[in-house]
Amino acid sequence: MRISLKRGLIVVVCSCLAGLCVAQDEPAQPPPKAQNASRSERDREAGESSSRDTRIDLSPPKDDDKNHPNSAESLDGALGDTSSDVQEFHPWNPHKAMKDIEVGDFYFKRRNYRAALDRYREALFYKQNDAISNFRMAQCLEKLNNPEEARIHYEEYLKVLPHGPLAEEARKSLEKLKAEDGQSKDLGPSKN
Repeated sequence: MRISLKRGLIVVVCSCLAGLCVAQDEPAQPPPKAQNASRSERDREAGESSSRDTRIDLSPPKDDDKNHPNSAESLDGALGDTSSDVQEFHPWNPHKAMKDIEVGDFYFKRRNYRAALDRYREALFYKQNDAISNFRMAQCLEKLNNPEEARIHYEEYLKVLPHGPLAEEARKSLEKLKAEDGQSKDLGPSKN
């Protein structure tokens, strides 16, 4: 009985496999005409970009020279010609400036005033006229015994934020620096 069951199972499996082989040998039906059209279109575009709809036309408009006769001069100035009034561009990155101020504060708290000064200068590079950077630079310059430049940055802070949170401290520091400068001028050069 077991042998006949095994044989029956083998026969069923073989007949299923034979049916699959016969089905694969049948000729394939042609794809519908719509698929043929898109296939030939794809073959034709094989060398082209699929993003041709997003290409940007960089050519100037037809009447650009007539409507903007001096635009070439501005472009020359931006590329290095000094005769134009176009100024050098700096990157604008307030997030980078804020991070530089944060790192500068870290150095300032550890009394590494030169490293802090470098970071505050870098912050001003990324965000011109930043009040906090100017104030902190003035503090560093004062600690590094550079009162003239410190005064410039305290004044710059007061230009940006005349009523800011550090304005009173900036005014006091300016008065102190001016008083010290007046004393050094009164003493005159020391004779050794």
